[in-house]
Amino acid sequence: MARFIFITGGVVSSLGKGLASAALGALLQARGFTVRLRKLDPYLNVDPGTMSPFEHGEVFVTDDGAETDLDLGHYERFTGVAARSTDSISSGRIYSNVLEKERRGDYLGKTIQVIPHVTNEIKDFIATGEDEVDFMLCEIGGTVGDIEGLPFFEAIRQFSQDKPRGQCIFMHLTLLPYIKASGELKTKPTQHSVKELRSIGIAPDVLVCRSEGPIPAKEREKLALFCNVRPDSVIAAQDLKSIYEAPLAYHREGLDQAVLDAFQINPAPKPDLSKWEDVSDRIFNAEGEVRVAIVGKYTQLEDAYKSIAEALTHGGMANRVRVKAEWIDAEIFEREDPGPWLEGFHAILVPGGFGERGTEGKMKAAQFARTRGVPYLGICLGMQMAVIEAARNVAELSDAGSEEFDHEVGKKRFTPVVYHLKEWVQGNAMVKRKLGDDKGGTMRLGAYTAHLLKGSKVAEIYGSTVIEERHRHRYEVDIKYRKQLEACGMVFSGMSPDGRLPEIVEWKDHPWFIGVQFHPELKSKPFAPHPLFADFVRAAVEVSRLV
Repeated sequence: MARFIFITGGVVSSLGKGLASAALGALLQARGFTVRLRKLDPYLNVDPGTMSPFEHGEVFVTDDGAETDLDLGHYERFTGVAARSTDSISSGRIYSNVLEKERRGDYLGKTIQVIPHVTNEIKDFIATGEDEVDFMLCEIGGTVGDIEGLPFFEAIRQFSQDKPRGQCIFMHLTLLPYIKASGELKTKPTQHSVKELRSIGIAPDVLVCRSEGPIPAKEREKLALFCNVRPDSVIAAQDLKSIYEAPLAYHREGLDQAVLDAFQINPAPKPDLSKWEDVSDRIFNAEGEVRVAIVGKYTQLEDAYKSIAEALTHGGMANRVRVKAEWIDAEIFEREDPGPWLEGFHAILVPGGFGERGTEGKMKAAQFARTRGVPYLGICLGMQMAVIEAARNVAELSDAGSEEFDHEVGKKRFTPVVYHLKEWVQGNAMVKRKLGDDKGGTMRLGAYTAHLLKGSKVAEIYGSTVIEERHRHRYEVDIKYRKQLEACGMVFSGMSPDGRLPEIVEWKDHPWFIGVQFHPELKSKPFAPHPLFADFVRAAVEVSRLV
């Protein structure tokens, strides 16, 4: 039976609960334990799939097709444990499940209430798969005191009471602000946050305090006294140069030991941190630097491309170089020549996205990379833009475009080289979709197999002709233009098993130009960089040496 660690936050949001949870999971793994991490989000969206990236950052997709919070990306990157649909839940999903049961008559005519019906649904979610691992880490989104989070806090309070004594602990993450004028580190916000938590029946066992510097002994003792925790369970979470320092930094502070002490696991197995020491070495002892331009439409919020930024970092680590990723708004290239903007970069990446805004600029970035021999990686929409650019400027289909853009304005303007995907094979079943279907959860989502062309660049990079990657899209490159494009030198080097859906394209006579319909960044990890990103950065390193 798993032991449960509930991670809550206080004072302000965005303190790094997800990162702290992921780092703790990695540290427990380093001691030989098995872990699974979960996220409980209080917002009323059923999942983040229909949210703008500006609202909540990127949407992280699991192998089984769930659209989840970006924190699940941190969990996977730090632990290597593939997230599942059962690892992410929102208030919207909880209430939806409860109302479906009420409509079916499952509650036998009872009055449906937050307690016990909603809290029971949350507890059932938390308990899923509890016999599979040694530790289950459950992060509660938002901060204590948020009105929408109350059912979750009540549910974890009840859950801890339902379990045998010592099977659940609470870890609370707060902020220790530094007042520059007085030169003081203030503990009062943390005291109030813990007071709020205790007022709803939850007493933290471990206190993780975000601060700009170390916590002096006096403040640590004060926190321990007023928050009713042991002094060695007050953990400083200082600002770091890289998130991949977190496991080693938290270990130095004693987080994993404090957690094991709270569970009375004594003596605890010694940790093997060699993997994280190697990761740290590769980050801080890089032997060069490459510049990569990311030409996208959500560049004002880097969390919109979180997994891409991390996968580039991993690709740099594989090559022992530092990747300096710079974000360029694709719309600039609709007004200006991309040449002066892109001249100094060693590689260009065009990520996914939705809608027509910025797409002409993305095509110009693809054209620049194609004609100048600059390494190019196009992901999802980035692949589609590379195909449309090739159709227009090489295959002489001057009005080539995407049905997505026509659907957006409600009139036909383009020859649809990219069309709305209406049916595809998933496992042994045929999935069918109509244009007017609900948006949420209706894309081609999750892991699908692709067959690679023997002798192609991607087959060489993967070292295999059969791969499995995660998808998130509802528009697809039309296979009927394949011969026309291949006659011009664009190779369709990856296809779905039934041969109907293009998965990868590459230019035959280009040093490194690859477009993929899937999202390889979702499977990259610091200790196992994704092969596409590792080779993309390698190609950028070669360009940097030529300059």
